[in-house]
Amino acid sequence: MICAYIFAIVARICLHLAPQDDAITEIVNPLRAMTRPKPEARCARPRPWRRAQGSNVRAMGRTGRLVAIEGGEGAGKSTQAGLLAVAIGAELTREPGGSPVAERIRALLLDPSLGRLAPRAELHLMLAARAEHLSSRIEPALSGGRDVVVDRFAGSTLAYQGYGRGLSVAEVREACDLAAGGRWPELSVLLDIPLDLAERRWAADRAGSGPGPDRIEAEDREFHQRVGEGFRALAAADDEHWVVVDGSAPTDEVAAAVLAAVTERLGIKVAP
Repeated sequence: MICAYIFAIVARICLHLAPQDDAITEIVNPLRAMTRPKPEARCARPRPWRRAQGSNVRAMGRTGRLVAIEGGEGAGKSTQAGLLAVAIGAELTREPGGSPVAERIRALLLDPSLGRLAPRAELHLMLAARAEHLSSRIEPALSGGRDVVVDRFAGSTLAYQGYGRGLSVAEVREACDLAAGGRWPELSVLLDIPLDLAERRWAADRAGSGPGPDRIEAEDREFHQRVGEGFRALAAADDEHWVVVDGSAPTDEVAAAVLAAVTERLGIKVAP
């Protein structure tokens, strides 16, 4: 391939030379014939195994499927991601984190003693963790034919760093696409709950023996309101790849609704 590329460059240079004698003509004419486009190449169609939707490029032909469980704080994402992974026999992971390096970035991002980060710095730390997570864990599982359930993915980045922090959603989308090498979930499940219920759940968690709020959980009510609105806007704009489930129902009812959505939309079978 490299030799052909170099040969083509030489050919183009030679084609600009006016042949002065038979020796040069013998070189130029074959090169001209070799570099002339073939008729069928002029109307070649794009490769069928890549499909674009705005900046959302999803690679086709891989057997494993990526399902993201999305939602704001207190929506029950971790619980439902775990239940779904068991039900369909998928690998379970989370973001930010999911691999040794990404977990270290997670600890930095969520450390309440860190204080306020510049929004773009926060965004790129999130994306650095995702790039490492994808490379070391998600992509190997997908290419090996395993489905993967992830607790948060790009939808959370768009909702939190785009809608929540006020960065351009279009720019955040492009950055997500670049960091993930075009990988987007086949389906994102939004667990939607009212902010009042989320706040009651946070208060109950903090009243127990659990840790206090992390740096992002500790943001003000207006921030979490924007995040929730962002999630709903994302789901409404792309109903092909998003499904909304009422996260305020009892845990088993939510799990049944999530499982039904995933099996129906992706054709994934329940694990025996």
